[in-house]
Amino acid sequence: MMMTSLRRVAGAVALAMTLATPVFAAPSMDSPTEAKLKTVLSGTQRSEANKMRDPHRHPLETLKFFGFKQDMAVLEINPGGAGWWKEFLQPLLAEKGKYVGASLQVGGPALVPPGSMDMVLTFRNLHNYLMSDNVKPAIGIMFAALKPGGYLGIEEHRAPTTAAQDPKAMSGYVREDYAIKLFEDAGFKFVAKSEINANPKDTKDYPKGVWTLPPNYAAGDKEKYAAIGESDRFTLLFQKPEK
Repeated sequence: MMMTSLRRVAGAVALAMTLATPVFAAPSMDSPTEAKLKTVLSGTQRSEANKMRDPHRHPLETLKFFGFKQDMAVLEINPGGAGWWKEFLQPLLAEKGKYVGASLQVGGPALVPPGSMDMVLTFRNLHNYLMSDNVKPAIGIMFAALKPGGYLGIEEHRAPTTAAQDPKAMSGYVREDYAIKLFEDAGFKFVAKSEINANPKDTKDYPKGVWTLPPNYAAGDKEKYAAIGESDRFTLLFQKPEK
């Protein structure tokens, strides 16, 4: 009887803890969005050079992991001059959603009205914020842009967990655990991570950093580094709490 009572108490405590702990579930991509995404990925608005990078960058799989939907208001931070993601995100969102691509200017005007975005995306940019000592305000801008309950998707070159994190990330690589803590400290809730963009061939020890690998080939020797492929990257999803 004593053991049964203890089990009941333990079960009640566990249930109470479960109910008290908020669950941050990943959204899911619907079938119409997936079908349209496949269409725009193969569309003529994309350059052939960009299409050739799809096996390395996994756009369909990455956006499915983020739970992207074609009726969302989406902010892409620092889309870059080539606009690799913008090339298909913009037409994907043109009919039912909204796409905003903006360069992050710390201390400048807000990129979008506060609390107006369903999703914020940033690809291979976190090391730049660390280099410029702007990582905390940059994350704050992303947080402010999102609606309560909105999602942040991030992809970044992954540093080895065996090495100390360079606070300036001069190699272009960032530790995954370090990144998670940065965003959690800013108020985001960690939802999930994916190995979609992992590359075990990336040794991460190049004199010219991640830019040694394609598409930059900073050290030359394209044949050697093309065989490695693009960098090993972590892919993370966070949520802005509802309250």
